[in-house]
Amino acid sequence: MSVEAEIEAYIAAQPEPKRDELRDLHRRVLAIAPGASLWFLDGRDETGKIVSNPNIGYGTRTIHYANGKTRDFYRIGLSANTTGISVYVMGIEDRKYLSRTYADRLGKASVTGYCVKFKTLGDVDIRVLEEMIRYGFEV
Repeated sequence: MSVEAEIEAYIAAQPEPKRDELRDLHRRVLAIAPGASLWFLDGRDETGKIVSNPNIGYGTRTIHYANGKTRDFYRIGLSANTTGISVYVMGIEDRKYLSRTYADRLGKASVTGYCVKFKTLGDVDIRVLEEMIRYGFEV
């Protein structure tokens, strides 16, 4: 199955209204970065154990580990969670940047070092969320 098909199957499996909101966010991220690589992670580790929620990724960044190894990963991620939706902005060194820069303008959302969680798109200012996503592609 192609990455695009995995993403569509994941979105289609979500209950409404989360399905439409994920589809809307997916469309918006693709519009912000139309040439970005697409990822789909099913939430399982190399042994097949579920370790996280499945997530959609966009763009590519290289992670450098202390032991000298590297690995590619996505820049922006989307994931459904039990209470709503999470947006991940990867690669930010300053763990307080998202909170300091966007939390006051974003709306009803929880903002941590690299993750923004909200119940529904109606709870956040979509323009601020898009601004944050754009920043994530520029980091």
